[in-house]
Amino acid sequence: MRLRNLKPLTTEYLEEIGFVWHTDEDESAYIADAVLEITEAEAEAYADAANALYDMYVEAGEYVITNELFHELNIPFNLVDAIKESWENDVHWHLYGRFDLAGGIDGAPIKLLEFNADTPTSLFETAIIQWALLKYNGLDDTAQFNGLYEALVDNFKRLVTLEESVEGFDQHYEGWKILFSSIAESSEDENTTRLLQHIADEAGFHTEFATVDAVAFDEEEGIFVEEENYELWFKLIPWEDIAIEEGDLAMILTRIMENHKAIILNPAYTVMFQSKAFMKILWDLFPGHPLLLETSFEPLQGKAQVEKRAFGREGANIRIMDASGETIEATDGAYEGHKPIYQEYVQLPVDAEGRSYQAGVFYAYEACAVGFRRGGKILDDFAKFVGHVVV
Repeated sequence: MRLRNLKPLTTEYLEEIGFVWHTDEDESAYIADAVLEITEAEAEAYADAANALYDMYVEAGEYVITNELFHELNIPFNLVDAIKESWENDVHWHLYGRFDLAGGIDGAPIKLLEFNADTPTSLFETAIIQWALLKYNGLDDTAQFNGLYEALVDNFKRLVTLEESVEGFDQHYEGWKILFSSIAESSEDENTTRLLQHIADEAGFHTEFATVDAVAFDEEEGIFVEEENYELWFKLIPWEDIAIEEGDLAMILTRIMENHKAIILNPAYTVMFQSKAFMKILWDLFPGHPLLLETSFEPLQGKAQVEKRAFGREGANIRIMDASGETIEATDGAYEGHKPIYQEYVQLPVDAEGRSYQAGVFYAYEACAVGFRRGGKILDDFAKFVGHVVV
């Protein structure tokens, strides 16, 4: 574990660029004043792992849909048609996601923990803050595995080209508009969404922002704000939350897609990938794969393991157990009602102070960036973001 201490970014600078969630509830800084040194080989290994895992997710997604395994993934019934519609039509393009990975440092093998495919956080931190931290300290700001911003610019263009190349985007663009929405109560969600809006502007789209309560939905006419109609809608709102809390809206959005009135980002099929139960499907299809951890719907026998909920965030409702089934550490939370899964336990890399590090590798058409979270055995809402430098 190689850490390099740096001068922290000032709160004034962070707030000036819209990063207002810089201080945790205990008044400690959310952004670490150090970066993790990784080698070029380690960066390449993270990228190769994410690329390989995405291909596996696509193969497994086809298997889930063909065999109607939505219940096994704890997916609400009112999302099934939306998943199928978005999966079968290439216009429903996956914009970006984030793989959470253990290992990858000091020779530890890389292992998949989960895939935040629908509404991944730490986008602002990864694309902007860790780059700014190097620049602020007079370091080479290109010495990172961090092309997230540029990858998103190109992937927005692929919404139109639907091809690897973005050449010809201008010829086929024809003034498409994207509406960006988040909930009204979260400045973190809003400013992350506005960053994505800014990137789409740079890609060449006409964009607007509106909190979701200001958006109107009609299955025959599409998605509106006042009288303005939008062909694309990005929502930083989890699909499963829409299905559970706004069931009628989930059905309307399905009809909107079926009637070809709008494209929704991220597409509905990403809720399959988002489900932690999906990792049991991966294990069934790729048993023993070096990037995977054994995962089951029942407790594993004779192995240290982690109990997770199919849907959950910020380290809530996690339980780590030893090989005899005794609880080592656990958290409570709001996701107890979701289906449990059991994943083989793997130790995260730790520093000299015993703090754990988890890699978050962003994927936007291909692996494009890494950032790290630091905390205890369970990375909860008080985990810190740690940037990196390639040495």
